[in-house]
Amino acid sequence: MVGVQDWQASEQAPAAGRTPVGRPQLSLALTAMMDGVHAHSGAVYLRAPDEPVLEMAVTAGLPRSFAAPWERVGLSAPIPVAEAVRTRRLVWVGGEGEMARRYPRIAVVLPYPFALAAMPVATATTVYGAVYVTWPGSHPPDLTDRERTHLTTACDRLALRLERAAQENRPPRADPDLLSGPAEWGMAGGTLGTVEAARMVARLPYGLCSLDLNGRISFANAAAAELLGAPVSELLGTHLWASVPWLNDPVYEDRYRAALISQHITSFVALRPPGTWLSFRLYPSTGGLSVRISRARAVAQMNRGGPQPGDASSRLVTISQVLSLAGALTEAASVQDVVQLVADEISPAVGSQALVLLGSRAGRLHVLGHRGHPDPQVVERLDGIPLLAPTPGAHALRSAVPAFFESREQLEHLYPMHHASPDAFAAWAYLPLIVSGRPVGTCVLAYAAPHPFPADERAVLTSIGGLIAQALERALLYDAKHQLAHGLQAALLPHSLPSLPGIEAAARYLPATRGMEIGGDFYDLVPSPPLAAAVIGDVQGHNVTAAALMGQIRTAVRAYTTVGQAPEEVMRSTNRLLIDLGADLFASCLYLRLDPARGQAVMARAGHPPPLLRRPDGRVRVLDLAGGPLLGIDASATYATTEVELTPGCLLVLYTDGLIEKPGVDIEDALADLGERLRPIGDRPLDELADTLVRDCAAAEERIDDVALLLLRAGGDG
Repeated sequence: MVGVQDWQASEQAPAAGRTPVGRPQLSLALTAMMDGVHAHSGAVYLRAPDEPVLEMAVTAGLPRSFAAPWERVGLSAPIPVAEAVRTRRLVWVGGEGEMARRYPRIAVVLPYPFALAAMPVATATTVYGAVYVTWPGSHPPDLTDRERTHLTTACDRLALRLERAAQENRPPRADPDLLSGPAEWGMAGGTLGTVEAARMVARLPYGLCSLDLNGRISFANAAAAELLGAPVSELLGTHLWASVPWLNDPVYEDRYRAALISQHITSFVALRPPGTWLSFRLYPSTGGLSVRISRARAVAQMNRGGPQPGDASSRLVTISQVLSLAGALTEAASVQDVVQLVADEISPAVGSQALVLLGSRAGRLHVLGHRGHPDPQVVERLDGIPLLAPTPGAHALRSAVPAFFESREQLEHLYPMHHASPDAFAAWAYLPLIVSGRPVGTCVLAYAAPHPFPADERAVLTSIGGLIAQALERALLYDAKHQLAHGLQAALLPHSLPSLPGIEAAARYLPATRGMEIGGDFYDLVPSPPLAAAVIGDVQGHNVTAAALMGQIRTAVRAYTTVGQAPEEVMRSTNRLLIDLGADLFASCLYLRLDPARGQAVMARAGHPPPLLRRPDGRVRVLDLAGGPLLGIDASATYATTEVELTPGCLLVLYTDGLIEKPGVDIEDALADLGERLRPIGDRPLDELADTLVRDCAAAEERIDDVALLLLRAGGDG
């Protein structure tokens, strides 16, 4: 490997030499970083010229195939190198557990003990890429200051070198990945050092073989050949799991990966047909693996569920890619989440530059979303095309058969009408999205240049189409429920507040983010000349039942107000109605009869949080109102009233508990905090004030309860 001194010497070389900055220079920088912190693998990514994508430029220490799912990475992807670029800082993952918590997609594919650091390669103005390096699981859980300084300084130097190369128009050039040098394939000479050592190994009663970092056999003794059932000449230079058919299973290849990444000894047992169990013990180093093979004792009686001979198994790299993408797709909730995730994760992984996601409804195609197309109008022309139309997207959806077009000529030969509406791309993959035999859409991946689709790539793309289909079906159902919930909520709450003489009003509602995002919080403002009424309440639950009951309560309060019942009677009547409905749900409620002409308000409360009153001089107090129990508990309950002075300029703040309740915060402290916030801003226009009071709740990633807020100010123009 290249030492730190080599890198430092190259940095001090005169600029007049104009050494081309290509991947060889990236290799020097990477190996210098790894040597300086004793890392055992790493990779350099470069920013793609015209895409928000990082592309793996060179790797060192471990085969590129180990990181195959992340050879092309979207900048928004939740993995360490992308996060390092987004945040412009070093990202440290101290071990297997932390990787599983923070980056579960990587942990699914590489469930081994190792530590990782990712750093941006950037100047003050430009991001050129990123670097990651890894250590075995024996590395301490924290990065030392020396390691951190060495890595960040080296990345800064690399960024400056790339900046100079860009200014001089010198693009990176190709260079092989850096692994240990090839060994002499055989039993003596360079592999074991002396002929006598080779003879000694040949006499051992158990099998020994050596694998390089790519898993190829570089040495095998006679005992290994006998146990594996293949001559040494057929084993050398091949992969163990390829040259020995009964080892051709991802489970065994996974042990090889685990040993190299973790640098821990690993082992497994395998059945050699017809009934011999063999034990394999793998001893790793940074240059490869030594494997000891022996007969396993009493394994047959253990009834192991290992793979049987002749099983056809997919290659592990393909499984890794599918696992990574499957993990990503499980995080998509809405249709637009699916579109964005396909753009960020799948398109970079398969090398496409644009995508369109098509659905079907009422016998026609509909564009669900698209990314990467320079002219959106070309995509919009697909919207509304009949499913029977002779187009590749419709045909893929009808036939459930994927279509691959390696060039524009291939596409236009089968679909001449495509010539009339050309786009900027040169190859396409049309993937039907099928769930349980039912088509849900088509995913169209577009490539900027002609692109061959070999059989293995077609198989991978078809498998990915199945994953997208399942995610899309879930997302379509989620969006339908979401639209239903919001439509129902909007129908049950006032579309606007009526204009009342002498009273200004403003209201806000925020649904909970759990469940169906629909709840039982409600408010209303009821004109009842010469007076008016206001009500706010909260029905237990965040579901359709709670919302429906909320609508019934709101209607009942409005009806009882209209017929002229006094506040205490409105509450008693509503309570009896709720019990008669037999809904088994409770509700809190606060009812006000407003008389702005006399400057008074009469209030009745049923287990609801107390309102706040802010006077024109800025003083705020919590109104300790008389009242009764929650609605729906006791049919004989009574609700006492309290008369409150409401002079011009006074502001009443009515709210539900979602506005003030926070985990670990006492309700009295929360009320005091709301009063402190209200004191200096209470004179603002009501709409601005309402937005300010709910801002923290609106910005929260998760709301466990919905929020309703009703502001009433006396002395307004009405």
